[in-house]
Amino acid sequence: MQGETFVHVIDDDDAARDALRFMLEAAGVRVRTYESAHQFLTGLAKAEPGCVITDVRMPEITGLQLLERLKSTDNPFPVIVITGHGDIPLAVEAMKLGAADFFEKPYDDEALLAAVQSALNRQQNDAERQAAAAAVRSRLASLSQRERQVLDGLVAGHPNKIIAHNLQISPRTIEIYRANVMTKMEASSLSELVRMALIAGASGATNS
Repeated sequence: MQGETFVHVIDDDDAARDALRFMLEAAGVRVRTYESAHQFLTGLAKAEPGCVITDVRMPEITGLQLLERLKSTDNPFPVIVITGHGDIPLAVEAMKLGAADFFEKPYDDEALLAAVQSALNRQQNDAERQAAAAAVRSRLASLSQRERQVLDGLVAGHPNKIIAHNLQISPRTIEIYRANVMTKMEASSLSELVRMALIAGASGATNS
């Protein structure tokens, strides 16, 4: 499974928590365990990327309350909820709060492992997209105001002459600005440049 991600197991039942840890580690998954949702949330800022498996019925902070808190902070952790109470309305509520999956005890080990793999893949893909967007936004921030205006024109699909007319400068100057934009954005083609700008939200964020 994922080499750089962890499954964060939260359960106040020592035996259940240890059983999950054993099952996951036997499948090659890195695991962190927590006795309570409070313990997990306390270290959330430093928690390794991955996914969360949480019991529902826990003292102080329940699994559903944990989901609500993670949702309110836009935290990227996919959450798999486990309960021993076969409560369908509870399952529906968990899914509405953003749970990636829901399992009733006793759960099937292979099904849970498949859900964990899916959650880890989703988290990794989200993290990669966020990192790529952040890199593009950093390049975008290096552009001058005029370069951003030229980029806006390119994203809008305007040819150099139209951009030059709108900015009241010569087409030759637009070509220079365009070349500078391509270099700073590290784009090898106009289509790649436009794609980058859209990823970073440049069509709305670069207007001056």
